Amino acid sequence: MLHPSYTDLMKVVNKDVEEGESKIVNSRYSIVMATSKRARQLIAGELPLVPAKNGDKPLSIAIEELNEGKLKIMAENAEEEE
Repeated sequence: MLHPSYTDLMKVVNKDVEEGESKIVNSRYSIVMATSKRARQLIAGELPLVPAKNGDKPLSIAIEELNEGKLKIMAENAEEEE
């Protein structure tokens, strides 16, 4: 079992969304895509945003970063606007 769970991660990502607004993340797919993209960045040499133990895999680090609120998932159309 994955710890934290997908539902826990979705709650962390959507915690700042006010009632009535659309959620940032509605599916597991969004969580998987965000963490895999961050893991690829870590593999490419970016520094972790959380303390990482020697031997931690990039995906584990990316999940921990998301769980601690160090990463922000943005909608695809929001990235194009910036």
